[in-house]
Amino acid sequence: MALGQINPTVGDISGNTSKIIRFIKAAAERGADLVVFPELAITGYPPKDLLLKPSFIKDNRDALKQIITASEGIAVVTGFVDADKKKLYNAAALIKERELIGIQHKMHLPSCDVFDEKRYFEPATKIEIFDLGKIKLGLNICEDIWVEHGPYEVQAAKGADLIVNISASPFYTGKTKVRRELISKRARENEVWLLYLNLVGGQDDLIFDGRSSIVNREGKLIAECKSFEEDLPVIDLDHEVITPEEEEGISEIYSALVLGVRDYIQKNGFSKVVIGLSGGIDSAVTAALARDALGSRNVIGVSMPSAITSRQSIDDAEKLACNLDIDFKVIPIAKIVDAYTETLSEEFKGREVDATEENIQARIRGNILMALSNKFGYFVLSTGNKSELAVGYCTLYGDMAGGLAVLSDVLKTTVYELARYINQINESEIIPEGIITKEPSAELREGQKDADSLPPYSVLDPILRAYIEEQRSREEIVSQGFDDEIVADIIFRVDHNEYKRQQMALGIKITPLAFGSGRRMPITNRYSG
Repeated sequence: MALGQINPTVGDISGNTSKIIRFIKAAAERGADLVVFPELAITGYPPKDLLLKPSFIKDNRDALKQIITASEGIAVVTGFVDADKKKLYNAAALIKERELIGIQHKMHLPSCDVFDEKRYFEPATKIEIFDLGKIKLGLNICEDIWVEHGPYEVQAAKGADLIVNISASPFYTGKTKVRRELISKRARENEVWLLYLNLVGGQDDLIFDGRSSIVNREGKLIAECKSFEEDLPVIDLDHEVITPEEEEGISEIYSALVLGVRDYIQKNGFSKVVIGLSGGIDSAVTAALARDALGSRNVIGVSMPSAITSRQSIDDAEKLACNLDIDFKVIPIAKIVDAYTETLSEEFKGREVDATEENIQARIRGNILMALSNKFGYFVLSTGNKSELAVGYCTLYGDMAGGLAVLSDVLKTTVYELARYINQINESEIIPEGIITKEPSAELREGQKDADSLPPYSVLDPILRAYIEEQRSREEIVSQGFDDEIVADIIFRVDHNEYKRQQMALGIKITPLAFGSGRRMPITNRYSG
């Protein structure tokens, strides 16, 4: 069996089909009897409202015919969209020797977190197994393997030797262990071989990590694809048991973010990105990730010092750019700040200087980055982390300006871990130690420190994780040993700043619950707790 772990692009039906056919030919040349591709491999996942276009469905079915024609000498399983009159189905096709042997529709359609399949698809009405001569095969799709007493039990009872589950299972930290244990359990309890074929690649805010695998009847792993990249291993069912490579924690977060940046930029037709380099940890990590994703020639760093910006910040930004070998520009904004101050002096007469003047600086910087984007076709990466975005410690149309918020699902304490990890894998001080160790500051007023406005990140981040990702109440969080007033203040800030987050750039999802499509909170909201 060949595991066709591919990175498709949503809507690129011709490109995805060409890739599937290339992988089919490669698998056949290597002697595979069967090659398997992911859920909705022809259309890419998730196609969302493209599914409402009749021409899209037709093109997808025409593509399936091309794949059937290309299946000489091999059996193929691939995901596609099946249609029956006005009904659509998330489907798996089984093809052999240029013939369509059968189709299995997805039975369990998720409508939670980032999924909304019930909006588009109808569930399967029957569960079948297919005779491939050497083995009897049961097909099911993604969620079908996650539910208790799912179609895999019926297929095993009907005599299936091998269960094939084709998936588009998004990544989050810790999911690998959960997924491996689930697949092992399903194989062991049903006494079948189980082939799990997952998508790989970035699609908008989602990252698919691959790690497709085969387990034997005892639930032991006999093959696993690479993580975060395409792969095509060919494996015999009697292959010996292997020990999986462990890639948990900060290393997989790094890999996910690099893949997310690369695919978002390249699949959307951009090549170069521009980043505001403040001399702080967030912009430094964002720039390093962008360099690793796109290459140093495709990253531009811009320092935009005001009268308040310290010499150290400018020097740190320049040293970072030198270490990354990226283009570096310095565009001072002091005169622009003065022009704003003079223009607004009559309107602001008699008012104390406050956050308004701080935010003007941030918005000037956002405007400059967007001007460079417009003029040269650069794509702006914003640099705010999840901790800041959660509590509104960010400026709309300022540091939030951009097309992709790379760190928006990364808490501040994890940003520091990423910086250390980047230096570790490069075996050098890519991110200067001074950037990592200095006290964080937005540097929008003299002597400003993050600690003036926020609790220490070692306190803030666990509270945010509990409230946002774990859905804990105020009382539950306080019971974990946190100060009641601090918890109440943080919860208020999170809820009160939803209007900002719903205007922020798309972010890359790396946790079970990220801001964006998986978290749909009302802006107008009086509930507290």
